[in-house]
Amino acid sequence: MHASSLPVLTMEAFQCQLLTLTGGLICFSTLLKCVRFMKYIFPRIWSALPQTFFQSLGQWAVVTGAGDGLGKAYSFELAKRGLNIVMISRTLEKLQRVASEVEQATGQKVKVIQADFTKNSVYEDIEKRLQGLDIGVLVNNVGMLHNPLPCRFLNGPDIDENLINCNIVSATKMTKIVLKQMEPRQKGLILNLSSGLGTFPCPLYTMYSASKAFISTFSKALQAEYKAKGIIIQVVAPYGVSTPMTMFQKPGLITKTAEEFVSESLDYVTFGDEIFGCLAHEMLACVLQFIPLWVFHSNILQEAVLHAFTSYLKKRWRNT
Repeated sequence: MHASSLPVLTMEAFQCQLLTLTGGLICFSTLLKCVRFMKYIFPRIWSALPQTFFQSLGQWAVVTGAGDGLGKAYSFELAKRGLNIVMISRTLEKLQRVASEVEQATGQKVKVIQADFTKNSVYEDIEKRLQGLDIGVLVNNVGMLHNPLPCRFLNGPDIDENLINCNIVSATKMTKIVLKQMEPRQKGLILNLSSGLGTFPCPLYTMYSASKAFISTFSKALQAEYKAKGIIIQVVAPYGVSTPMTMFQKPGLITKTAEEFVSESLDYVTFGDEIFGCLAHEMLACVLQFIPLWVFHSNILQEAVLHAFTSYLKKRWRNT
């Protein structure tokens, strides 16, 4: 064999090893995705939560944005699972009505705190009223859209500060208040509601997308800090849920009712630091990750969203 042929053979061997390694990594990644789906399909077999799991964390759950939508659904579902509920929201009359419904349906105690999370002056009162409660679960659910329909940044309403306070500041302040109580007991669950639109830079929902991206990063970093202390901090990032914020989109294969979504997502609280909340949304997220970002950012798609998708959304609005 000529000496000059050795580098060629070496390069071929390297390329072969590289392709083998790449193929192995792809197979391993696919296997992990399959395992993740199996966890969603068979949650009670894969990682069944004890019936008393939520009660073991503490006696009370605190839910923000609890007057309707996902917050109302979390209040009902956590009460069904044996917890007393602190409901926090802006409209006192609505809170009192829902609190009465929860108490009558579940027999659990319910406290209400009126607070407008677009204002930064509410947290001192909230902290005082939560003192002395054995809080096991916090659901940072309160949030708002910049605009219910997709629109360009300069065409939206001038509510940037309100959105930042409601979507970002509320989660950090409430987490600090409750986490201080959880840390000494070395147990607790914090669920931070993000959005599928926060998993990538989403044009036409720019402020909302950016605020939910913060929630995701904040939660994952915080989980790394406090996981060893027995505290679960999880991001929940739904794609489509029929709530007042989404103008009550008609439920379907992807769009879930708030009750369906919450009931399913609570079975997955031990499934990692970020979940999409239900099998349908998990599958959608898996499909969307194969679409290059430049497709979402293209002017053609943005124009289609502004016109065709807006019309589609309006048609799917339900009368409340």
